[in-house]
Amino acid sequence: MTTHRFTATQHPSLFGGHEPVLTIEPGDTIITDTIDAYGMDKEGRQVATGDNPLTGPFAVRGAEPGDVLIVDLVRLTPSRATGRGEASLVAGVVDPSFIRELPPRVPATWRIDTVERTATLAEPATNLDITVPLRPMLGCLGVAPRHDQRIWSGTSGPHGGNMDFRGLTAGATVYLPVFVPGALLYLGDGHAAQSAGEIGGSGIETSMEVEVRVDRRKDLPIAWPRGKDAEWIWTIGNARPLEQAIQHATTEMLRCLQSEYALDLPSACMLLSVAAEYEVGNVCNPAFSVACKLPRSSLSNQIVQTIP
Repeated sequence: MTTHRFTATQHPSLFGGHEPVLTIEPGDTIITDTIDAYGMDKEGRQVATGDNPLTGPFAVRGAEPGDVLIVDLVRLTPSRATGRGEASLVAGVVDPSFIRELPPRVPATWRIDTVERTATLAEPATNLDITVPLRPMLGCLGVAPRHDQRIWSGTSGPHGGNMDFRGLTAGATVYLPVFVPGALLYLGDGHAAQSAGEIGGSGIETSMEVEVRVDRRKDLPIAWPRGKDAEWIWTIGNARPLEQAIQHATTEMLRCLQSEYALDLPSACMLLSVAAEYEVGNVCNPAFSVACKLPRSSLSNQIVQTIP
């Protein structure tokens, strides 16, 4: 297994339509940098334009349509001492009658401390000193979509994309359906921290050093992104309206429990009915993202787990 150190010189804003910047073997590791959603690198230089400029795509040798790409998020480290965001909420998360009362959407600046693992609001001034724990994550993670599509990095779909799910953090393993030869993996939109739902329209946007280990699997047909970490298994649906995103995520979880945990459908339905939790990834993109989450502790030791 090889570790590749890759430095990007171009940052596309589409999933799909690009030649691979690097081809790796299954099981290899990539260490690379992502720039922030505004196109700023770790030195604070503007190196790209457009929303959510990406790093990649990375091809995995032997990955074919119908396979699954397995992405271990080994390490996500903010590479800059500052982050940017918005100092208000998006209109869609409050009652229509309240929209006029929202403060203006002015830029916000955060100080990032990777030693103390905190982010502190520097400006604008508020009547509350706001410091939050660092929770580095990738807002954008996905592969080239099916049918030779080019999909904007501001939205999401079965290929992944701009899902803004807080579970896309170090220690998680993500499973993505493969639609094109090589899969073509893209990374980007690093957040030092973010609300569930990304209700401000952004997280604490910053550049990241990212380490991922990438593999493929031939015998795990999936329709939507899946994942796991030490505490949860989860599936993600991306759609609008919100109910459709929930439907995709729940259906994918039912399929996961049947194929990977040997549950029959009545048992899977019963387990979800008493143990499932839902987390909204974002409610500000053209497609909303919802994760159906199940505690790993709710799965009996007698169930045969085949997912790696």
